Amino acid sequence: MIPAKAAGTLAANRRTGSRAMPRIAIAMLSHEGNSFTPVATDLAAFRSATFAIGEAEARAAFQGSESEIGGALEFLAAHPGWRADFLRMAQAGPAGPVPRDSYEAIMGGILPALSATRYDAVYLALHGAMLIEDEPRGDLETLRRVRAAIGPEVMLGASFDLHGNMDPEIAALLDFAAGYKTHPHVDQRPTALRVLGVLARCVAEGLRPKGAIAPMGAILPSINMRTAEGPMAELEAFAAGLEAAEPDLLDASVFGGFTYGDTPSAGATAMVWHASDARRAQAMAAALAGQMRARRDRFFIHLPTPAEGIAQVLAAGRFPVAVTDPGDNAGSGGIGDTPGLLRALLDADVTVPTVFAYITDGGLVERARQVGIGGDMSGTLCGRLTDAYGPPIPFEGSVLALTDGKFRNTGPMMRGVESNFGPTALLSLAGTPGGANVRVIVTSHSRSPHDPGLLALHGIALDEVKLLCVKAKNHFRAAFAPLLADIVDVDAPGPAALDIAAFRFRHAPRHLYPLAE
Repeated sequence: MIPAKAAGTLAANRRTGSRAMPRIAIAMLSHEGNSFTPVATDLAAFRSATFAIGEAEARAAFQGSESEIGGALEFLAAHPGWRADFLRMAQAGPAGPVPRDSYEAIMGGILPALSATRYDAVYLALHGAMLIEDEPRGDLETLRRVRAAIGPEVMLGASFDLHGNMDPEIAALLDFAAGYKTHPHVDQRPTALRVLGVLARCVAEGLRPKGAIAPMGAILPSINMRTAEGPMAELEAFAAGLEAAEPDLLDASVFGGFTYGDTPSAGATAMVWHASDARRAQAMAAALAGQMRARRDRFFIHLPTPAEGIAQVLAAGRFPVAVTDPGDNAGSGGIGDTPGLLRALLDADVTVPTVFAYITDGGLVERARQVGIGGDMSGTLCGRLTDAYGPPIPFEGSVLALTDGKFRNTGPMMRGVESNFGPTALLSLAGTPGGANVRVIVTSHSRSPHDPGLLALHGIALDEVKLLCVKAKNHFRAAFAPLLADIVDVDAPGPAALDIAAFRFRHAPRHLYPLAE
């Protein structure tokens, strides 16, 4: 926080024009860490997803997009009196912890600039559930080091994912923060604009917000955290009501937490920021956390097995329809390698046109490229990284399409941002028992398949597909729910499976529900 004397000096500088153009540093370091996946998130994972340096690269990647950096660019367009330095914009798909050397490489593009330059404000696009290999509270370490670099006087604001595992100390390091209010996350740009708008008031008006983070005492399954209905919708409505009732309440955010992050700050939390009153912020954060506790048990649901889910949608006969495998969802740290859903699909011997999206196996894609379109292939699918979730599945088929795996999202989530699945192949499994009507997309990178662009890239028209089996969870619904007759989630073994207590947590407090049961 800025001391009163320093705040007065800054305000005087504004009035006299000695610093007529406020200066802000902008950086992104966003990673959702799954403690139970065998795949680490190294620097190459960031570079293959999002890695931009400087304003020109930031504009090329994010201009006009529904993203936090897109929001930052919009803020600057609306505030031409501000100067901005874009440092590092690094984001990787959810996976295992970030190796220490990869983390330091990214921070090496952020901290020196913050130490060497006099900024009025710093904006960070974070996640809240980053894991570093030797520090399970990655975002907390980042904020400690950024605050040490800029000192206590510079305004520091951050935006967070709704699934952040928010340590209470975070509120003491920041001058303002806000979390996404939607899941699927279609409000990343507005969230950035909210944070930047308050930072602008801090610089121009001397506003000094006070924040508080209150844990609710449970690790919640994210499968039932959609904000369109259910307990999370009620909590978001309650938080919005708090904001509407008290003008000095600048933000009330509900964090469902990231289920699969084993950290001392694991679990759901509530965060509230008040314009000036720390006690009021604490009281309202506690009240919001109490509302979360009152709904705790409603977050825990039952899902059918893959075989049951496939049988259910085929019996209903309403097409096109999707069956999703949240347990291997890339957006939760899935690896694109678990065989449960594909095994059930082949056992069902479906008679309708079916697409399986997707399996991650860069070696298999390379083999498909060598064979070429129309060439025959055989081998195994899934179970390449580990057989902990089931053995590999033998297949015989042919190559239908090959792509570079890149497209720009057209759906409501991250619209305009490039997705990069790496080189991909579309295979027919016609020679595989049960695969006569099955096509499978094979990718080089495990990414969230939430956008229809992945299908379009492979020449797949959804109206020609009856059954879509996809390794996805809630983000998938943002674009696909209006296009499908139904979406059925199933519970299959994987690094993001439904049974939280079955995972071996080492750092999470043992008193958290359901670990304590």
